[in-house]
Amino acid sequence: MTREAIASSPRFLEIEVRLARHLVTIHENSPRLARLKASHQKWFLTQMLFALQLERDESDAQSGLTPSRLYEAVAKYGIASRNTAASLLSEMQAYRFLRKVPNAADRRMHVYETTEIANAAMRSWFDGHMRSLDELDGGNRLALSESKPQLFILAQPRAARALTDDPRWRELPKTIDSFIWSESGGMILHELVSRINAACFEPERVYIGEIGIAELARKYAISVTNLKRMFGPAEEAGHAGWEKARRKGRLWFSRHFMDDYFAWQATKFAALEEATHWAAGKLDEAGDAVSSAVSKAGRNTRLASSA
Repeated sequence: MTREAIASSPRFLEIEVRLARHLVTIHENSPRLARLKASHQKWFLTQMLFALQLERDESDAQSGLTPSRLYEAVAKYGIASRNTAASLLSEMQAYRFLRKVPNAADRRMHVYETTEIANAAMRSWFDGHMRSLDELDGGNRLALSESKPQLFILAQPRAARALTDDPRWRELPKTIDSFIWSESGGMILHELVSRINAACFEPERVYIGEIGIAELARKYAISVTNLKRMFGPAEEAGHAGWEKARRKGRLWFSRHFMDDYFAWQATKFAALEEATHWAAGKLDEAGDAVSSAVSKAGRNTRLASSA
């Protein structure tokens, strides 16, 4: 499915809401880990560090996730500084989401790998998107991912690199960028989208329900000041607000805001869709090669016996 086909699907709203609830659950189960992907900058860094460590070649001591390789992967787009990339690695190591890999060939080179808890969370993120894509077209991506773990190992790096290269994902619409670039702003939008249903939609607005900034601040351990800073640009542009003064009553977003958000999300789904099909093709090729080798070995055995 293309980005356009995904965004225009009559079921896209439904799967976006369900996926948002899934991501909120990940946050509730492991808030520290979820916060590592809760801003656009950290999303890029976290996805790329997973890609680098999944691409590691055990026979090549220079491959895999290192601070310099992580920085180089995002530097050309100005996504993060060298210090920011190094700080994220230190933070993940402190939280035991990352550990050093012994490097006998060159002890000066620090190679990292993600730990089991981080791997489980990323797999949950990936499989949540596979389930969502299946719901759009009745596919079997989730079953394939669960039965063939190699699918994730191949698909995640390809999707991460595709999205890093795609300006439609990197360069956010002005309507939503004050949220997505902010620390935990992505999680705030997941929380709000998770509350939407078809009845929330009116011609010009989407009503989220009665939820205040103080409630969001408590749940996501964010200061009220930072939350006001997230909402401020959208409010000033007429894309967000509350029914009553002093941010009371139902919170609403403009249809334009939500259309931009869903179109942006469709870019991510399309990249995962392409990467999954590509990875499945690679696995089929590998399976065919193994089957061919086994058949050839069997024929050779029979010939040797008959001789």
